[in-house]
Amino acid sequence: MTPRLYAALIHHPVLNRKGEVVASAVTNLDLHDIARAGRTYGVRRFYVVTPLEDQRQIARRIIAHWTEGAGGRLNPMRKEALARVRLAEHLADAAADVESDAGAAPLTVATSAAPQRRTIGFSKLRRRVHDGGPVLLIFGTAWGLADEALDDCDALLAPIAGNDGYNHLSVRSAAAIIFDRILSPEDDSGN
Repeated sequence: MTPRLYAALIHHPVLNRKGEVVASAVTNLDLHDIARAGRTYGVRRFYVVTPLEDQRQIARRIIAHWTEGAGGRLNPMRKEALARVRLAEHLADAAADVESDAGAAPLTVATSAAPQRRTIGFSKLRRRVHDGGPVLLIFGTAWGLADEALDDCDALLAPIAGNDGYNHLSVRSAAAIIFDRILSPEDDSGN
């Protein structure tokens, strides 16, 4: 069965370095890198979620440059990746779009660098995705998803563990690692 993994990058509610709930800015690098990683691994859609109209407008201009403008003509591979990006005002809007596309409500799985309660491991999530049930994987910006966003999700993915306790990856790096762990072929021996 074809995996049905979707991804969302949340810009509100997220935390700033003081632990306050804020809305973060959309960044060009996040859009490009997560879209490209998602396309590489077969993520069906990548949602950029922000309640701020000015930030959605920035994202629209970036996406249009690569899907309708000169950027897409110069780099068709980037056009293909950015064509999978969708904008949403709220996470519920993205989840509703996934349900419309997949024909079933998605399991919503948040990511966090910090250990959380009710976590799902990478192996279990991989099985779920490869069994065909739609999954919406949720990433936070700034200093991570606020508790209210985590509480709205069905499960929380176990944090990515490094080798020596340091854990401060960019969201772009974390997304690529997680996509690889969940969607790459099981036989990675090259045979």
